[in-house]
Amino acid sequence: MPEWGSAPQQHVVSSRRRAVPLPPVGIALAALAVALETVGFVVRLRGDSGPVATAFSMDAPYSVPRLFVAVLFAVAAIAAVAGASQLPGRRAWWLGVGLVAGLIATVKAGSTVHADAMSSLSDAVGEAGALAISVAAAAAVVAVLWFLSRTERRDRRRVLGVLALYAVASVGLSAISAAVSSSGANIAAAATYLEESGEALAAVAFLVAVLVGVAPRLVLPAEWALRRAADAQTLDAPVGDAAQRPVSS
Repeated sequence: MPEWGSAPQQHVVSSRRRAVPLPPVGIALAALAVALETVGFVVRLRGDSGPVATAFSMDAPYSVPRLFVAVLFAVAAIAAVAGASQLPGRRAWWLGVGLVAGLIATVKAGSTVHADAMSSLSDAVGEAGALAISVAAAAAVVAVLWFLSRTERRDRRRVLGVLALYAVASVGLSAISAAVSSSGANIAAAATYLEESGEALAAVAFLVAVLVGVAPRLVLPAEWALRRAADAQTLDAPVGDAAQRPVSS
């Protein structure tokens, strides 16, 4: 799609689009995510017990670190659904993103459905088979979203890339955690720390990726011009102002 105020088409194609930086709020959320997981890691290493230790556990249902990740996905789900209402031409895509984010938020908060499913699959087909099924399921989710976004590529690479990273953390690193669970408490704690930290950081990146699509002015530096003509229709578009602002490549 041609961009407002842009140079000739040949120049636009040859110029390199600037990468979207992690905004200050994203940096703060990433730091908070690492801090919460580190507290849980230290608690695990010390062998603490009791309500406080449970509250800050890295992987206990409804613990602070898990709720933090769940809230990030919940906010992303709400933003995606709101974006679907504002961008009718991309409604199926953002509704799909919102549905996936909402399901992840529900499972991550306190549900044990993932752990129960993996346990049942391991009993039925073995650990290798359970891992293969989990990878296939994650790939199927990404493939469905890829199909829903087949008519445009505006945010597909960013959103699906981050979602794939979350799948690697939640499925791949989870398998590593399970494999080393009998190798000693400290090693198991370290593996869980890597797994949960990876999921938390991926959740931060996912939220930012969604906001880039539905509310880019909350993410892009204030001095940047709008990146695409479609940004004039996003949630944070000032009434009567967006159509007058230039768009940069």
